[in-house]
Amino acid sequence: MRPKTQKLVITFHTTAAAMAMEKLCHEQGLPGRLIPVPRSITAGCGICWAAPPESRTALEELVMERHIQIDGIYAVIL
Repeated sequence: MRPKTQKLVITFHTTAAAMAMEKLCHEQGLPGRLIPVPRSITAGCGICWAAPPESRTALEELVMERHIQIDGIYAVIL
């Protein structure tokens, strides 16, 4: 079993927004991956971007620059 660590979780209104986030993060070399939304969080589309907490500033800047529609940003133990 993998040890649980704190992750930054970004949720989205739509699957299209989640897929756009994945594409942009890969292009920019930012860490993270798409995962199912944890049960403790509710979200519109059911998938979210999970990344290390130290990448929060870079991810927030990307979301604002590229106008990606998000539901929220959370710190979660996964």
